[in-house]
Amino acid sequence: MTKRNGGRILVDNLVAQGCDRIFQVPGESFLAVLDALTDTPAIDVVTCRQEGGVTFMASADGKLTQRPGVAFVTRGPGATNASIGVHVAMQDSLPMILFIGDIDRGTRHREAFQEIDFEAMYAPIAKWAARIDDAARIPEYVARAYATAMNGRPGPVVLALPEDMLLDTVEAVDRPRIEKVRQAPDAEAMARLVEMLGTAMNPIAIVGGAGWCGGTATAFAQAAERIGMPVAAAFRQQDSVPNTMPVYAGNLGYGPCPTLPKRVKEADLLLVIGARMGEATTDGYTLVTPEHPGQKLIHVHPDPEELERVYRTDLAICADMRSFASALGALPGLPRFETGADVHAEWLGWSDPQPREGVAMDLGPCVAAMREMLPADTIICNGAGNFSAWWHRYWRYAGPCSQLAPTAGAMGYGVPAAVAAALREPGRMVAAMAGDGDFLMNGQELATAVQHGAQLIVVIVDNSGYGTIRMHQEREFPGRVSATRLSNPDFAALAKAYGCWSEAVTATAEFAPALERAMGQPGVRVLHVKTDIEVINPGTTISAIRSR
Repeated sequence: MTKRNGGRILVDNLVAQGCDRIFQVPGESFLAVLDALTDTPAIDVVTCRQEGGVTFMASADGKLTQRPGVAFVTRGPGATNASIGVHVAMQDSLPMILFIGDIDRGTRHREAFQEIDFEAMYAPIAKWAARIDDAARIPEYVARAYATAMNGRPGPVVLALPEDMLLDTVEAVDRPRIEKVRQAPDAEAMARLVEMLGTAMNPIAIVGGAGWCGGTATAFAQAAERIGMPVAAAFRQQDSVPNTMPVYAGNLGYGPCPTLPKRVKEADLLLVIGARMGEATTDGYTLVTPEHPGQKLIHVHPDPEELERVYRTDLAICADMRSFASALGALPGLPRFETGADVHAEWLGWSDPQPREGVAMDLGPCVAAMREMLPADTIICNGAGNFSAWWHRYWRYAGPCSQLAPTAGAMGYGVPAAVAAALREPGRMVAAMAGDGDFLMNGQELATAVQHGAQLIVVIVDNSGYGTIRMHQEREFPGRVSATRLSNPDFAALAKAYGCWSEAVTATAEFAPALERAMGQPGVRVLHVKTDIEVINPGTTISAIRSR
């Protein structure tokens, strides 16, 4: 029971929970924590350039490790900047803990310097938001934060740390490491699942959400191939299963294989495993309606509060993904369907890029070149924007934890996520895809990547505009372009200023040789790919949208 100050107690308990890396922008409000970290070689401290990058990195790290990514920011401006990553972690069901250095306890409710009520601010977008006022209770709060962030539907926890509390010297009892609770599916429910599949004529599975990393994807893929029914991925959850599995049907959300929505609508049974069936996946709750007349719905989810929350469920199964996948594969009496192979063939044809005539920079063949040259298990990271549609359509994700992309649709996510992935998985290739507007949301984290020796490739797709919004403008108000044009810097020169290797690419034929040269370089490599906004996505053009 050696007395320690609050900062030391906090760091000791992070080590006890297995934390080996934190992402942070330093602040005077948690100097006691920074001081304790100087004597803690077990924790790698990643110093970032903006708090949005901090929480994006922590949320990405949470997906890769399946344990909470840990972030530290200071009060007021730091905490408000950090909120974007908390929102992503919540909507993406990713375990994360955000610690916020806060004002002294004695100055609360006076609108002190940078004061915010963080419990009130973060309550709507976090699983739990609290304030630690007693240093002796830090172990309790940290253990609960880990349990809350990992169990049920994973998500973010926010803990405020009063500056003076961190300086208190007290006795505290450290808590042991918290492990994620495994919940096996109910045997009767699994028997009912076999019955329902046995009476189905045209079922389809939809997978996604948290818990697919590790052995889950392999176990489920084996069971799905045995059953033979098509398996579709929820929006930006394409890495839930290997895309090479012979029953993979592609992704739902924006820009799916054209035949897939029709097959989902015609299915008589939907087996939804892990996915929340949010707005993007269901095309505004129209592809599968909350009542889904004429269809039966089996919904498997690790959090009982998600079951029956939006969708009427014919069979609800509360279980973690790994336990369910293992149990499914061991079930006797599962029927066999032949539709999976047909749907997979449709997706293969649609996901094979074909050259577009008259297009100087055609991103389809660029993705094809990446498929040929990069390892199959490359981690593809992207933020939000139309540029991402080429990779969502044409890249073939090898399986678990190979796609870091925000289902919350946050811009600026790709580069920070790639930094986190490169540090977490130094033996794997990591590639960030970013649009020009998307990149400039968090492009400064290239400095973080260089400082910490990250090895990654960044492809900046530059069409001098906010392409997604321009597309919607042309659809709703044809020809009336407002507020979406961008005047950009020379991204290749900017990357060099950060200490990266870089090259500009202006024609399709230039991309593959440039990528090969990039792969031969160490460190951070940036390709500035200049495109025409007329080619707005893989399937259409601005002129075609305007003419409609």
